[in-house]
Amino acid sequence: MESDKVINFQSLKDSVGRFNLREKTFLIPEMNRIGAHLLAATFRGFGIHAKVMDTCKGLDLGQEYTSGKECYPCQITTGDILYYMQKERERLGDDFNPENYVYFMPEADGPCRFGMYNKYQRIVLDSFGDLGRLKIGSLTTEDGYSLAGIIEKERVRDLRKAAYFSVVVADILDRLLWKIRPYEKEPGMTDEFIEKSMHVMEDTFKTYGSDKQFEKILDKLEDIIEEGKTIIDPGIPPKPRIGIVGEIYLRTHVHANQDVIKVLEKYGAEVVNASISEWVNYTTYDGLRDAKIGFRLNLKQFRFGPAREHLKKMLGFGVELLYQQRRQKQVYKRVRSLIDLQEDHKVGHLEDIIKKEDLFSFDVGTEACLSIPGIVQYARDEFNGVVNVYPFTCMPSTITSAIVKPLMNELGIPYLDTPYDSSTQPGREASIRTFMYQAHQHFKRKGGRK
Repeated sequence: MESDKVINFQSLKDSVGRFNLREKTFLIPEMNRIGAHLLAATFRGFGIHAKVMDTCKGLDLGQEYTSGKECYPCQITTGDILYYMQKERERLGDDFNPENYVYFMPEADGPCRFGMYNKYQRIVLDSFGDLGRLKIGSLTTEDGYSLAGIIEKERVRDLRKAAYFSVVVADILDRLLWKIRPYEKEPGMTDEFIEKSMHVMEDTFKTYGSDKQFEKILDKLEDIIEEGKTIIDPGIPPKPRIGIVGEIYLRTHVHANQDVIKVLEKYGAEVVNASISEWVNYTTYDGLRDAKIGFRLNLKQFRFGPAREHLKKMLGFGVELLYQQRRQKQVYKRVRSLIDLQEDHKVGHLEDIIKKEDLFSFDVGTEACLSIPGIVQYARDEFNGVVNVYPFTCMPSTITSAIVKPLMNELGIPYLDTPYDSSTQPGREASIRTFMYQAHQHFKRKGGRK
């Protein structure tokens, strides 16, 4: 029994981490549909066989091999990888070899169960015998999701830039969807158009991403936006704007949140969801912030060796953050010259809001650092309501709710918590309908929107 424990701990060390992806099938879970597909296409442009797994088809498996104490995304992603492996075994028969795959499951440091997903899933996979040979590729927020070690050293920087660019473009396509769909000429036109556009951008990233020909990618994005604008019916009047914050997986995974954006739109909303780029920027910003703190502390204690290490990290994270902000600004500037999409939040500005209003602290970490000031910014941008989307019992989002509810009440802005697990709450749609009634009333009180 003692030896089994040693083997399990050794497995966590040897089979979870960064692995070279050459000659492997890189399995990416679908969180945000567009983002996952553009990221996979970017990896394929670098010669890596990346594939987005079907999601929620193996939810029964995920629930069978979890206890229910884990948050909902853990159940979904556990089911996704088990289902995929099951189907590959059926498809390949005796030729099936788990060593040919690397399953992508990043992690976060700090007080969030997400940091334990890949460890728990490692234990589950090891219990299936030969699936113990399936590696789990993990990137961490601790180093800003560095890609070192998964591809040749000389190509890491190019892959990181192209991957980040794919995230920004995916955000734009999502925001284009939410901008057009409430005003579409015929029901279903926008979903069909965005699905087609996603596949166009997949081919574009595969072709141009590895050479960093970002202008050609933006040219194609412009064509998509111009075509998308033709779907809008100019006769439909403006609708109340609803901002969404919350846990990154739940708010972007339409199956997990039971397509909450479409339900809000059904009752007359125009929705803007917090972006994936915002989270990536936050991890870089947080790394820079921690490095600054470490540098100052070690300098005060005359520990010059550690101070130099923190200074190197400051420079690395600082350059990375400047690049991300410049690239994001470039994309939004070009896009907003064609259509009025909501700009993304700057993480530094969000921390300033928290400090000025004395609401929270970035020292605590987690998505609450983004959600709380994000809600305040939605209020300043005259949104007509805010929805907090998160897994049932999620600590960061529960903190967000506790802090923001009184604030929204004071500002007179409708606010709604929508926690999710695998069940469907019987009063869910009634709650959303009531919330949207309040949002319409707020919209009228503020004189509508041109």
